[in-house]
Amino acid sequence: MAWGDARTSASALSDLGLWLGELAVFDATVEAVPFLWDLAVTDSVTNRCGVMELLQTILEHANPPQIAVQHAAHQAVLAGRSMADVLARDANAAVQAAGRNLVTAIDSHVCESCRPA
Repeated sequence: MAWGDARTSASALSDLGLWLGELAVFDATVEAVPFLWDLAVTDSVTNRCGVMELLQTILEHANPPQIAVQHAAHQAVLAGRSMADVLARDANAAVQAAGRNLVTAIDSHVCESCRPA
């Protein structure tokens, strides 16, 4: 995903998305989010937009039976808000757009697990 050509990167990201956030968030999702943020801000990564879309997917998905895991996964994405700001100002227009979308998703995020107690 980090070093492949566009096709290889897209395929790897799609596979990873199935395991980390498409259907629900899991323990592994929490651990993977910092790595995803690193990929998103690394210029040499082919599919930074796809990485940001996966981060947004993680933020939008839940795991009601494991609310603590859901909360931790969402907080891991929310913690990268400053990186999303940087991405929203990237020189690449597509990365900029994906970064702005991610900033909007972060700023408008509300869910049962993330609500203040």
